[in-house]
Amino acid sequence: MTNAQSPESYMGKNALDAQGNKIGTISQVYVDDETGVPDWVTVNTGLFGTKESFAPLYGASVTGDGVVLPFGKDVVKGSPEIKDAAHLDADEQEALYTYYQQYMGGSATTGYETSSVDTGAVKSSGNADGYITRSEEQLHVGTQRVEAGRAKLRKFVVTEQQTVTVPVSHDEVQIVREPLQPGDSLDGATIGEDSIEVVLQQDKVVVAKEVVGVEKIKLATQTVTEQQQVTEAVRKEQVEIDGDTVATLDTNSRKR
Repeated sequence: MTNAQSPESYMGKNALDAQGNKIGTISQVYVDDETGVPDWVTVNTGLFGTKESFAPLYGASVTGDGVVLPFGKDVVKGSPEIKDAAHLDADEQEALYTYYQQYMGGSATTGYETSSVDTGAVKSSGNADGYITRSEEQLHVGTQRVEAGRAKLRKFVVTEQQTVTVPVSHDEVQIVREPLQPGDSLDGATIGEDSIEVVLQQDKVVVAKEVVGVEKIKLATQTVTEQQQVTEAVRKEQVEIDGDTVATLDTNSRKR
């Protein structure tokens, strides 16, 4: 059973699962019109707490850290969406009961009946001292790192023409004439044909290719920070007086 608590004791507390994991923050408390006992709360869940999910207090307990619900975060987040969180009609109540009963062993063991909360269920911000609590949504904006794209570094082969100047040499034939000197041997001097030959040589250009590394390349990233404006609708409560009363100034308006 739910620990008997005043509505204010739930407001702003962390909603926890049975293992102590945070589900969200309790923003509103709903009471039974007949008994005045709190039996429903709304929990801010989702990214930055922007979603408000209904959860029953049956089976919940209040600890020093928050309110322990007999449900996990996924169950609370998956509850039927109520468009107007300030009012529960009969169909919305029935949808919520039906949803949570499947996680609580059926309607026979939940302790809930569809008549336990009247369609005029109200927020529990009122208390015995005559005050009501006015609430408003606060916008909390943060950042989350997500993948924006991918860059790939690849290498490929291209062919280009390269010209290198290389000095080359070759032998050429020239006739060297020297007159005979006195004392030179004249053996073999005859009239007739004769010949001598020499081997001519030249440089031949030889080309060889060698693969060598020339540099190391890698990809690096740098973070660039820029300013971006975020616009989001937030709700807040206002107060007014109904009935045949004489209007008076708001006490806060006189405190200048």
